[in-house]
Amino acid sequence: MYWISKSIHQLRRFRRRTLILLAALGPGIITMVADNDAGGILTYSQTGAQFRFSFLWLFFILIPMAYYVQEMTVRLGAITKRGHAEAIFEAFGPFWGWFSIFDLAVINWLTLVTEYIGMTEALYIFGIPRWITFFAVTGILMAVVVSGRYWTFEKITLFFCAFNLVYIPAALWAMEAPDAPGWGEVASGLWGAGFPPFDQAVLFMVMANIGTTITPWQIFFQQSAVVDKGMDVRNVKYGKIDTFAGSTLTGVVAMFIIICTGAALYPNTGFESVSDVAEALKPLLPAGKGEWARRLFAIGLFDAGFLGALCISLSTSWAVGEVFGWAHSLNKSVRDAPWFYVIYLATLLTAGAVVLIPGAPLPTITMFVQVVAVTLLPACLVFLILLLNDRPLMGGHVNTRWQNFANLTVAIFVIAMSTVYGFSVFVVEVMGYESISAFFQRLLGLGG
Repeated sequence: MYWISKSIHQLRRFRRRTLILLAALGPGIITMVADNDAGGILTYSQTGAQFRFSFLWLFFILIPMAYYVQEMTVRLGAITKRGHAEAIFEAFGPFWGWFSIFDLAVINWLTLVTEYIGMTEALYIFGIPRWITFFAVTGILMAVVVSGRYWTFEKITLFFCAFNLVYIPAALWAMEAPDAPGWGEVASGLWGAGFPPFDQAVLFMVMANIGTTITPWQIFFQQSAVVDKGMDVRNVKYGKIDTFAGSTLTGVVAMFIIICTGAALYPNTGFESVSDVAEALKPLLPAGKGEWARRLFAIGLFDAGFLGALCISLSTSWAVGEVFGWAHSLNKSVRDAPWFYVIYLATLLTAGAVVLIPGAPLPTITMFVQVVAVTLLPACLVFLILLLNDRPLMGGHVNTRWQNFANLTVAIFVIAMSTVYGFSVFVVEVMGYESISAFFQRLLGLGG
């Protein structure tokens, strides 16, 4: 009887913990999956088409980087009950507070433009005019958030997160193509074999992949989501699991996108949008599967843009509401928090309208935004690390030595890559050298 009683007790405890975990899931998965947005899909597609599987190893670095950065937002939000913008204003004063808000607003608006690019391109594949997509999607995005309940928003958003998995079968079909490389070459890419020498194009692609994996809006969004959901210190460990699951899922899907385009399109640098990628896949894949891959890419692209637009615009509304002291919660109705919803709608309308401008350089905007995001990221990381080392603020939940080491390494890596890329642009575009190596050869007297 003792063993039966003990087993029942353990089973009930396991069930209780499982239910708590399932209830806590949401902010981490949504944040990370939404980061596989329209700009990210194009970045990963370009990575595979230009460099095949050479960049796959990078995700063994990017997945832990994303987890360690976002895990800090869980602790900060659950302990302080404040959003990130509010925490910066209180800890560092108005100057740095306004700096962070301006930083966020600029990159969020630019990124939101890329989400509309992705959504309009995706539905254009199915013959839907871009202006119809713009108005219809904006209306749906507004409808998702006006329910007056965070939990409703979260359930709807998690449903859309599931569509991010459509790239996995597309990649498997691409690997079945007659001219596709074997899985052994994929394994070589995972271990870093054949990585090209660093030049400006490679540096740009590394920066773009970092910029689409870790972005300023994620930090603001997840912390605000944790607060709006009502998570507290008891939920921190479950929030970490949620974040780890999201980081892993987004990294795995990104690798499958690279595998798909690397298998079917390499070497190809001739496309400018994911719709071009989808169209290029159709004739290259095995009979019958090419059309399905085309449709899956379009569906995945629309879903990515939709999730990105939803989360990015919310991160702006939350942050601005925190700074101005306005009501800023999905648990409040439009009547109770009018400015929160006005800002949300205004960001959608202004960013989406750019897509309708004739002749707008949309592909250039999409790739440029990823690099801008990573150049603005170091300031966000520094603020976050400082806040997580403030013992009066965080109590016993300050960063451990290992967490500080991991996060400082991330910050230093991002700063170093940003510096190297900026230097490469100066050397090539301003000084006129063919590459960084040519510059150093000339500097050292080796190039004649």
